[in-house]
Amino acid sequence: MTEPKVWLITGASRGLGRAFTEAALADGHQVVAVARNVEPLEDLAGKYPGRLLAFPMDVADRRGVFEGVERAAAAFGRLDVVVNNAGGLLYGMVEEATEEQIRAHLDVNFFGAVWVAQAVLPHLRAQGGGRLLQVTSMGSGGGMATVGFYGAGKAALDSVSEALSMEVERFGIKVTNVQMGGYNTGLFTTGTTATEALPHYRTLRTEMEEMWGDTTGPEPETAAPVILELAALPDHSRRKERSRQAILAATRELVAEEAYEKVTVEAIAARAGVGKQTIYRRWPSKRRPRCIDPQGC
Repeated sequence: MTEPKVWLITGASRGLGRAFTEAALADGHQVVAVARNVEPLEDLAGKYPGRLLAFPMDVADRRGVFEGVERAAAAFGRLDVVVNNAGGLLYGMVEEATEEQIRAHLDVNFFGAVWVAQAVLPHLRAQGGGRLLQVTSMGSGGGMATVGFYGAGKAALDSVSEALSMEVERFGIKVTNVQMGGYNTGLFTTGTTATEALPHYRTLRTEMEEMWGDTTGPEPETAAPVILELAALPDHSRRKERSRQAILAATRELVAEEAYEKVTVEAIAARAGVGKQTIYRRWPSKRRPRCIDPQGC
């Protein structure tokens, strides 16, 4: 068990957020868990008396976020680990989505995470540091039919978070993007807003629905140990950052020179001057979340 810390977790009532909340409590930490509906967390409050505070908070409401963060910080006297996990899915083709749907989606998946970050930073800075874990997605690296706006929001969060990491490092605040793969979270059911289907896309929609199996992928609990590990990390070394940059540069060069299919881990490692295991540690398989941190992971 690590030294107890105070966690704030958004989107904590189900899926990954619920798994992170339960894992942090089981590891001996104090947790402030927020979501639009926190009734599903009542069993954890009974199981871990005095160590869990759960209350409703809509991350799309900026004023409500700032008020909620003040309440969270006051509950246990500080905030050590903040997990920006709240999110949902806008499912459908780009042409089908209404302005209202697009704005509502980004209000949660992008702006909501920004509001939480803005609200917690004064507290983390005042206490001399802390860790902000931004839950993004492997899908942020490129668009895919039916989930284009989901990828767009996560890509925006990736970019802003990398900039934020550089801005707050001097205050002892570490910002980490955790790019999650596919987990059995119910995102395609309870967390989904669907567009009204246009007939032109009927065949493609059917194909994509067959591909997106919400019962496939590992259970959310399997990602929790990675979050605990990231929360416990000490300050990262510059050496790790240099190796990460070398790997990324080598990959870009090789992709530009060769057909994508010919770019191998061995070739990237040789070009970057690192071992293959260094790459595997930083970019593991799809069944584990990837950690992308400007200071190394």
